[in-house]
Amino acid sequence: MATETQSGLSDHLRGVTVTTLACLAGVAAALASANVVGTGVDAATSRQSLMIVAGFVVLQFPILRLGGIDVSDFGAKDYLYVAFMTFALWFITFGILLTEGVAL
Repeated sequence: MATETQSGLSDHLRGVTVTTLACLAGVAAALASANVVGTGVDAATSRQSLMIVAGFVVLQFPILRLGGIDVSDFGAKDYLYVAFMTFALWFITFGILLTEGVAL
């Protein structure tokens, strides 16, 4: 195919894969934060939950590499995109868990 990259994935499939993994990592980071930190009043200000989401951001790049995506082609914009999408989904999901006081 003319639209395939060197890794064998089309640009569209590469973008969908990166976005899906970032979103799922954000939700997983929120669930891990709620499990480790809890969902009480003090959990909203815990820095440990931020460290968890940062770990999930960093963990994605080896997973993408294993999935056949060449992360050496990533620029600053790509790294910021992955970090932002992961943080945004973490923020929304963790906020809902904190607001509802869900116990995991």
